[in-house]
Parts: sequence; structure tokens; C-alpha cells
Amino acid sequence: MNWNSHEFIWLDWLIIVIGILAVTWAVWRSIQKDKRSQQGPDSEDYLFGKGEPWYIIGAAIFAANIGSEHLVGLAGTGAKAGVGMAHWEMQGWMILILGWLFVPFYQLLNIKMGKIITMPDFLKYRYTPTTGSWLSIITLIAYVLTKVSVTAFTGGIFMQSLLGLPFWFGAIGLIVLTGIFTVLGGMKGVMTLSAIQTPILILGSFLVLFLGLSALGGGNIAEGWTAMIEHAKTLNVGEDGVAYGTNRMFHFNTGDPLYDDYPGFWVFIGASIIGFWYWCTDQHIVQRVLGQRKGEPADVVMKRARRGTIAAGYFKLLPVFMFLIPGMVAAALAARPDSGFSLSDPDTAFGSMVKFVLPAGVKGIVTIGFISALVASLAAFFNSCATLFTEDFYKPMFKNKSEATYVLVGRIATVVVVILGIVWIPIMMSLGSLYDYLQGIQSLLAPAMVAVFALGIFSKRITPKAGEAGMIVGFIIGMVRLLTNIFTNTGKDVMTGWFWENTTWFWQTNWLIFEVWLLVFIMGMMVVVSFFTPKPTAKQIEAITFTGDYKALIRKSWNKWDVIASLGVVALCALFYIYFW
Repeated sequence: MNWNSHEFIWLDWLIIVIGILAVTWAVWRSIQKDKRSQQGPDSEDYLFGKGEPWYIIGAAIFAANIGSEHLVGLAGTGAKAGVGMAHWEMQGWMILILGWLFVPFYQLLNIKMGKIITMPDFLKYRYTPTTGSWLSIITLIAYVLTKVSVTAFTGGIFMQSLLGLPFWFGAIGLIVLTGIFTVLGGMKGVMTLSAIQTPILILGSFLVLFLGLSALGGGNIAEGWTAMIEHAKTLNVGEDGVAYGTNRMFHFNTGDPLYDDYPGFWVFIGASIIGFWYWCTDQHIVQRVLGQRKGEPADVVMKRARRGTIAAGYFKLLPVFMFLIPGMVAAALAARPDSGFSLSDPDTAFGSMVKFVLPAGVKGIVTIGFISALVASLAAFFNSCATLFTEDFYKPMFKNKSEATYVLVGRIATVVVVILGIVWIPIMMSLGSLYDYLQGIQSLLAPAMVAVFALGIFSKRITPKAGEAGMIVGFIIGMVRLLTNIFTNTGKDVMTGWFWENTTWFWQTNWLIFEVWLLVFIMGMMVVVSFFTPKPTAKQIEAITFTGDYKALIRKSWNKWDVIASLGVVALCALFYIYFW
């Protein structure tokens, strides 16, 4: 048997089959054990899960973030553009903001409302019911258009490059498999699968990294790293003939071909806005820290949730090395004719590396982790959609239904999302570059979310109508900009006519710079509207007013080791920026 085969052999396929059966059994056993302890179905446990240990919360946050867009998109971007995309990944420090600032707000509101809240619940409480409903609608639309479809699309590419499956078999098969898993397993199934796949995913990806560097360095990992960096310095050649390189995170020269994608310091600010929305206010992520056991003290819940976010902060340092750097290694290997490695499409970089560098048998084990990661990530999106629909639309309209009914409605909502995700894939494929499509949508949705949440929590003077106006106007402006992107090829085409010639500032401005100014505009508008509309009631702002009792409660939830561990995350992020400046 050829242990160094660059393709899957019978041993890999055998391990994949046995591994999938073993993972299925472990998840089923965990769900059955949980059901026996529940004494019947409970919609909150199905949608949110019980209070898991902090390390499980950290793994679940990490697993919910890792999807096929990383296996395909991040590795592919690394092969094409180097470390510039790391701005969106080196955000462990942003997860700390969730743990230290937002968890107390959310948990205290849980106490006041007597139930686990969703993000629309928070906005309904702080602003108006309309504001919360708009968030639910926008989030559901965003999940179908940018999460479910994109994950399935890139999953199809990954399955094609790694296992040789036809694209549509991989994409639709992933959606259907995940839909069944989510309907039957709920949040408990997602959490269990996350705990199983996270160590396999991490170990497998680092094997790809180290073996890839070893192959590039002739058996020496350090020499492989040097060769990768040197090759990156020769790339990204401008019209002036200068090689600006892909080994830097910041691109300040307008002659740099990557300037439009990563313009100076604007890229850090723009990535942080999207990160703030995603890590601190998105139901998909926040849902992982809201679970709690019935009757559990609030300070214990806060402590566990915060430590879960600290663990996730360390985990979030890894994807750059797990996926982006292997993409850069793949590009360097492909540039050497004698390496035996070829790369026809950058998006297949990671799958091709798995087949090329991992020995027989190990390929199968690592593939199990990758498939589990795809399912866990997509299942988390499905579960969040079910939560939003059930908690924010169905329950308010149909009160006093049985818990079994609410669980059933959540499952039906999941099925609907699955169908919509499949239907949207062909439409999405016709809208141009996947990267431009995905980042463009996120950069246009994030400013309204960030403005409404940040001002709602940190200012008592922002009025309910100001929050409502910020959410609606921000969303409308974002969608108008999206339409102009479609018509103008993201501002690259030459447009004629009175409208286009007089609005170039709107449709030609770099997408990251536009995102920053859109946030500034929305926040300014909310401040102005607050001068002319009724003030919030005492009840609406009491959750952001920390009394002495609440301050004491929060202080009990952390100690010096939490602070030290958090500073470690910040320090590691800073060191990465310094190295790849």
C-alpha cells in the first residue's frame, strides 16, 4: 500500500465511513441522554442549549465561525492575496468585547425579563417592537443570502476538490444532511458535534500546515516558512513593475493592486465594524453564550460565558495558520515545477494540500473533522434561524402553546431555510465574485447594526424612535448601494447619465471607506433624531444602568486569571500585526 499517495485510497474511505458512523452515534447518545434528563421537550433547550462548560462554549463559538468559506475562501484568498484577509480573522480581541462588555448586558436583561433573550428581544426592549422586528427580518434575509448559500456553495467546491464529488452533489448533500441534523439534534446536537470536531479540525489543519512547510523547505519547516515569505514578496506586481508583495496586512500605496481590497488603515476599521456586528450582536454567535441551567446563579452564568469567550478568543487566533497560511504555502509549492504540486484554481488550495501532504489514513481522519466542521457551522446558522423565527415571530403571535409545538415550529423553520438556501445558490452564482458578493453584503448590513446596538447600550439619551430610524434608514441605504454595485460592477464600470455622473461619491467610493462613513452617518442621524423624539422610559434604560447590586454581581463573575488570560489574547493579536505589518 502506498502510504504517501497523493489521492484518497481505500483505507481513507473506510476510515471516513467508520468515523461518520462513530460521530453520529456519539451525537445521538448525547441527545438521548439530554432528553432523558429534560423530562420532555423544551423549546429553550432545543434552541439555546443548557449551560455548557466554558470550554464547550469556547469550542462552540469557534466551530460556529469555522465553515467551508474558511476551507475554500480563506485558503484561496491566502493563495491569491496573502495575509491581507487576516484582518477579518485576527479578531480574538473582538470576542473579548462580547465576554467583558456585552455578556453582562444580555444576562442582566435575561434576569429582568425572566427568560433567555434573542438579539431582537433586546432591541424591542431598548427601542421599539418595530426595531426588533426589522432586525429579525434583516438577519433572516442575511442568513439565507450570505450564510447558508455561501457555506453550501463553498462546501460544494471543497467536496469537489477533496473527494472528487460533483459540485451539486456536495453542495445540496451538505445542506440536506445539515438540515436533517439540525431538525433532529437542535442546539444540543450542534454543541456536541462542535466539541467532537474542533480538536480534529485544529490538529488536521496544523498537520497540513507543518507538512506543507516541510515539503516547501525540503524537510525543514523553518526553511519552508522563509521560502513562503520570499515567494510572497515577489507577488502582487503593479503597473509600475514594482512587486508590492502579499506578505503584508496593510497596503498604503494606491499603485498597489491590492489597495482597493485592503486600503491602508481603513481596512482595519472596516473589518472591526463587521467584527463588532458579528461577534457581539449576531444571534448566530451570541446564542452560544446565552444558555443556562434553570435556577443557576447569575454570576456563575456570567463567569462561564465570559470564560467561554476568552477560550474562543484563543481559538480565533488559529484560522490564519489553519487555512490562510496553507493557502500561501500552496501558491509557493505550485510555483516550483519540481515539487509535483499543481494548483489550477486558488479556491481548491486547501483540498489539494490535504491530498498532497497527508499520508494515507490520516487523510480520512482529517476529512471527518472537516465534514463535521461544515455540518456544525451550517447547523448553527439553521438553528439561529429557527430561534429567531420561533422566539420573535411565532411565540408573540401564538402564546401559551405547548413546548412541543414550539420545538416543531423551530424545526419547520429550519426546513424552510434549507429550501431557500438551495433555491438561492444558482442566483448567487450569477452575481459575480463570491468574495465581492459576501463582503459587500456584510459591509452594508453591519453599520446599522453596530450603530443601533452600540448607542443603545452605551447611551441613555438615544430615543426609541432614533434606534428605529437608524435600523431602517441604514438598511435602506445599504441596499441602494448594493443595487448600484450590481449595476456598476462594484463601481468599476464607466457609467453615463445625470444620476451616475452626479453620484459618483456614492457608488464609486471604496467599499470599506463607504462602510465607515455609513456608520458615522447613521450614528449622527440617531443623535439628531433623539433631539426631536420622546425620551426612553426608565424601564427601557434600566438594563444599561448598573446599580450597586449589579456591579457587585458582575465583579463576582471574574478574577485576576480572567484578566491575565484576556491580556494574552490581545498580546498575541498585537504580535501578529507587528510581524506582518
